[in-house]
Amino acid sequence: MTHERSRQRYHARWRQALLDTIYLLSGFVLATTWWTILVVLLSTGLGASITLIGIPVLVASLYIWIWMAESERWRARVLTGIAVPRPYRPLTAPTWARRLWQRLRDPSVWRDLIYLLIVFFPLSLFTFTVAAVVWGIPFALIAQLATFWNGAGMEVDGFKVDTFAEALPFALGGIALLTLVPWPLRWLAALHGLTVKGLLGRRSAEQVQQLTRQRTEAVDAAVAERRRIERDLHDGAQQRLTALAIDLGRARVKLDSDPEAAKALVEQAHEDAKQALAELRNLARGIHPAILTDRGLDAALSALAVRTATPVDISVQMERRPAPAIESTAYFVVAEALANASKHAAASQLYVRVRQADDLLVVEVEDNGLGGAHIEPGGGLEGLTTRVATVDGAIAITSPDGGPTIVRAKLPCAS
Repeated sequence: MTHERSRQRYHARWRQALLDTIYLLSGFVLATTWWTILVVLLSTGLGASITLIGIPVLVASLYIWIWMAESERWRARVLTGIAVPRPYRPLTAPTWARRLWQRLRDPSVWRDLIYLLIVFFPLSLFTFTVAAVVWGIPFALIAQLATFWNGAGMEVDGFKVDTFAEALPFALGGIALLTLVPWPLRWLAALHGLTVKGLLGRRSAEQVQQLTRQRTEAVDAAVAERRRIERDLHDGAQQRLTALAIDLGRARVKLDSDPEAAKALVEQAHEDAKQALAELRNLARGIHPAILTDRGLDAALSALAVRTATPVDISVQMERRPAPAIESTAYFVVAEALANASKHAAASQLYVRVRQADDLLVVEVEDNGLGGAHIEPGGGLEGLTTRVATVDGAIAITSPDGGPTIVRAKLPCAS
C-alpha cells in the first residue's frame, strides 16, 4: 500500500512538472503575442481617435484585453491549480452603451491592461529562461555519454570530456539533478500564478466590499421575501380560511333548522378549503418547490413550463448537480423571467437554456415578444439582480425594441 502511494505521488509530481513546464513556456509565447496585438490596437485606436475612426478600435481593444486576461486566469487554474476568481463587477445596465461605461469604470479592467502590457512579458521572460535552464542543465550533463566520443564533449576550465570514464560522472550528476526538476518548476509556476492572482483576481478590499454588499442585499431580499409571504398569506389563504370558518359556523347553526341551507354553506366551505390549499401550495412553491429538492433543476423547470400559459422550450445540459443555493437561484431566475414574459412581452414562444460552462452555470431565458424590458426599482428584474448577486453571480438583460428579450445569468458552480 505504501509503495502504491509512493508511486502515485511520483506520477503526480511529474505530471504537475509537465503542466508547469507547459505553463511557463507557453506564457512567454503568449506574452509576446498579447503585447504585440495590444500595442498595435491601442496605438492605432489612439492615433485615429481624432477622426472618431479609432473609437471602435479602442472599444474592441477593451474587450480583447479582457478576453486575454480571462485566458490567463484560465491557464493559471488549469495548469497550476491556482484559482483566480473573476474580479469584474456585475453589469446591470439595460443598454450596451451603459454596460460599456460600467466596464470602463471597473478598476479590474485597468489592472488587466497593466498586467498584459507591463508585467506579463518581463515575468514570463524570467520564468521561461529559468525553466529552460532547469531542464537544460540535467540533459546537457546526461548528453555527455553521447557526445564525448566525437569530440563534442563539455570543456570546463581547459578540461575536456572526451572519454567514457570522464563522461559517466557528468551523466550521473545530470540524472540526479533531473530528479529535482519538479521543485524549481513548481516554485516558478507558483510565482507566476500568484502574480496573476494578485493582479487579475479580486483585491481583498474589494472582496470585503463585495461580501458586505452581498450580505446587505441578502438581508434586504430576505426581508422583502418575508413581506411578500406575509402579504400573500394575509390576502389569500388567511382570507379563505376565515371565510371557511364563518361558513362552517353558519352551517352548524342551520344544521337542524335548515338542512338545505347548511348543505349549501358546507359546499361553499369545501370550495374555500380547496382554494386555500391551492394558494398555500402556490405559496410554498414560490418559497422553494419540493420537486426542486427531490428531483433537481431539470424536473423543476419542466414542471414550471407546464404551468406557464405560453409554450416553453427547455434545454438543460448539466454534468453535475449544482449546490442547493445555486440551483434555487437558477430556478427563480427562470420562474421570474417566464412570469415577466407571460405578462408583458406578448410572446408566442419562450426558450429556456441551462448549461454548465467550466465553473459557471449559465441560465438563459429568451422570448420572441415585444422587447423593451429593463430593470426598474422595485421591479421583478431588479429582484433577480439582487438574488443573483447574493450568490456571487452576474445577470445581463438584452431587450431591444421589437425583441427578442434575453435574460442571461451566470452563477458560480465550482465543485
